[in-house]
Amino acid sequence: MGVLDTSVVIDLPRIQRELLPNEFAVSAITMAELAAGPHATLDFEERARRQDLLQRVEASLDPLPFDTEAARAFGRLYASEFQQGKKARGARALDLMIAATALSHRLPLYTRNPQDFVAISEIVEIIAV
Repeated sequence: MGVLDTSVVIDLPRIQRELLPNEFAVSAITMAELAAGPHATLDFEERARRQDLLQRVEASLDPLPFDTEAARAFGRLYASEFQQGKKARGARALDLMIAATALSHRLPLYTRNPQDFVAISEIVEIIAV
């Protein structure tokens, strides 16, 4: 079991199945990013593609909540990054919230962007796909 980062969900049709966990989930934060996606482009074809992806994911996955345990895990991840001179704001904060969801459920995080998680890789298991 593992948590898929938004980057993996977006690229899911292009990822070899053997690189993914047998069972997977997404964070409610990923669902929020996917919901924002159609509104973040003026290209009508791209907007339709993003809307289709959102609807397919909504129909097939029940997201893990960003709950109290995830909020505590976020604080821990934020502190780790802060100690390394980094500040989690904007999209970076969303990445940490997704990682915190994985951490709170004691699951690895599967991502297409492992370099984004180097600072917290000793706390959360990060798996590059």
